[in-house]
Amino acid sequence: MFGFNMKFGKGLIILGLACLLGECSLQCPHGFNTVGKRCDDINECLENLCGNHSNCFNTNGSYYCQCKQGFKNYRGNFNFTQLNGQCQVVNECENANVCGRNAYCKNLNGSYICICHDGYINNSRRGHCEDIDECKDSELSHQHICGERGSCENVNGSYWCNCPEGYTNYGNARTPCSALSCSDFSASSNFAESLTGLADILLMMKNSCLALSDSSAAPGEGKVNGEALLKKLFNATQVILSPGNLNNSEGVSGLLTTVENSILFIGPQLKLNHTKLTTTETDAEIAVHRGETPPSGPVHLANENALLDTDWTTAAGTGLYPGFALAALLSYKNLEGSVNGFFEGLKGHDRDGEDPTFQVSSKVVSVVVSNPSTQKLSHSVNITLRHLKDREESEEVKYICAYWNERGGWSTDGCYQQHSNATHTLCTCEHLSSFAVLMALYPMEHDFGLMLMTKIGLSISLLCLILCILTFKLCRSIQGTRTTIHLHLCICLFVADLVFLVGISQTKPVGGCRFVAGLLHYFFLAVFTWMLLEGVQLYRMVVLVFNATIQPLYLYVTGYGIPLAIVVLSAIIRPNGYGTNQHCWLSLEDGLIWSFYGPVCFIILINVFFFLVTVWKLVQKFSTLNPDLSKLHKIKAFTVTAIAQMCILGLMWVFGAFLFQKDAIVSAYIFTFLNSLQGALVFIMHCLLSKQVRDEYASFCSCICTPQKKKYSGFSSTNPSSSQSQGSRSGQLTGESQI
Repeated sequence: MFGFNMKFGKGLIILGLACLLGECSLQCPHGFNTVGKRCDDINECLENLCGNHSNCFNTNGSYYCQCKQGFKNYRGNFNFTQLNGQCQVVNECENANVCGRNAYCKNLNGSYICICHDGYINNSRRGHCEDIDECKDSELSHQHICGERGSCENVNGSYWCNCPEGYTNYGNARTPCSALSCSDFSASSNFAESLTGLADILLMMKNSCLALSDSSAAPGEGKVNGEALLKKLFNATQVILSPGNLNNSEGVSGLLTTVENSILFIGPQLKLNHTKLTTTETDAEIAVHRGETPPSGPVHLANENALLDTDWTTAAGTGLYPGFALAALLSYKNLEGSVNGFFEGLKGHDRDGEDPTFQVSSKVVSVVVSNPSTQKLSHSVNITLRHLKDREESEEVKYICAYWNERGGWSTDGCYQQHSNATHTLCTCEHLSSFAVLMALYPMEHDFGLMLMTKIGLSISLLCLILCILTFKLCRSIQGTRTTIHLHLCICLFVADLVFLVGISQTKPVGGCRFVAGLLHYFFLAVFTWMLLEGVQLYRMVVLVFNATIQPLYLYVTGYGIPLAIVVLSAIIRPNGYGTNQHCWLSLEDGLIWSFYGPVCFIILINVFFFLVTVWKLVQKFSTLNPDLSKLHKIKAFTVTAIAQMCILGLMWVFGAFLFQKDAIVSAYIFTFLNSLQGALVFIMHCLLSKQVRDEYASFCSCICTPQKKKYSGFSSTNPSSSQSQGSRSGQLTGESQI
């Protein structure tokens, strides 16, 4: 460096002398500026040519760069004029032992720091991390790092919690010991005795609990498989939830309590923080938070039928934190039928003196949290439940949030409805249990005009049916198969109308209402069955010339036996479908109504076929050369009245299908009008329009008004034996009486 400067200086001197003699023009070399007739050195360091991580040194005509402390030139050959960007931080952490084995090194700009591993503390700035005795620190601070009953064992960089028998840390050695309540799974409880299959679940859970509480296992060893145990639980639950197994409140309470306790036991053993499990009978979602400090933040769990909104603080509680927190939402897919009816604990929902009836209107859901104090939560939880059927609230319908209490019934204490629409209800509850939305049904205000029409119309109909029954029973001249059919059709219709008038609205007691519904079901079916027999008899009269009568025994067995068989079978399959909260009739909810409308539609179709054949045969007979006009006209009259009767009954029950539905006031008026006319129409068609019956009425009236004249007239102008003989001959010819 010094030789270079000497040569450079001599060159400047020679150049300067030549310029003084006028023999050259002044040209300064690189690194100098021309100032008048001399060359001045340029200070390149003013231009920051060396960068931020190196120092610049100016020389005569040039400069050089030198890396700052903590930086190094990693690019090989040193070029003192091109070092900008080549100085990089020296990585002291390349030395693996710079911080020791209990810490890791973190490089800084021109320096580094040592960070100790978990369980160690740094007593100096660089290295020398020493083990922390967590057990001693917890004793000094009275934190009970392993729980009140657990014993702490310090190890290098960590600690173990040894749990005594009856306590567990669920296979996590650094988790406080939690008490196990294996006695909750005792198979000798009343719950197990009242419910088939529950004892097997209790035995399975108790064995798992006892195995987990074994104190002989080494810390951190033998961790159980929570997922497998959860699947076994819900597979066993499917057996209990099978139809017909749950039929009492004790069994329901036993199932709900056992499943909730089992989820609390299994939850901490799950490997994942979020677990979902769906079976044919249940839908479960479980969230678990693990850590040394209590969690915070929102918790949202959802399935097809429910949504849970709460927070981890509520789920974990404010007591001793066991190292984990759990929240679970469980939905039972088919349990609502077994819990529909236990409403004795519901009070205070009457309105203007009206006592409502209740029914479960959502799936039953259970909410489970690890917080041991769920009877009085610090913050309320929100549960949104989906309705079984879409229906808006109205004057007759109100939705109520309820929970299954320890007495085995529904209660509303501490649960409030926040909002309801046609599909969902939002419930806010101050405690946790199993929940559902109940539908409170208030009695509908009966329309005065409809009630008046029903009473007047049915009274007239009953009076006309009594006249029909007396006529068909006492008039000997009209006796025959069709008269027998008409007689029993009127008897069945009379009983049905009488029961309808007296008992259709008597919904209390429930047993009496079901009996009324059964009677209506039976006698209205019997009416249509006798109407079917009438169609069969018409068909036989047209097709069979001789022996068209049917034995009375066959008529009775068919007319009363078939409806009885249908009603008995329906009552066995759907016993709860007889009687509703508003009317003593068949329920529209579970398909039982088709045990009435199915046979009715079948009978109407069969009769339509018979009547079409009858009309076709009549047309053929009228077109012959020598028709028996008197007989054909009678068959024609029979056919017309039968068809009219079927139309009235069929049309009546078309509107009757909508009678007990919401906003069916128009259908109710039409049904009541047709039902009221039924008895009167039967009387008009089968009695007043029959000449023989009119003659019998006239004879009876003349007997009452002028008995002596009637007696004389009978001997002088009328020959009873001749009339009887004529009727008998006609009956033999057609197989029927003259009516």
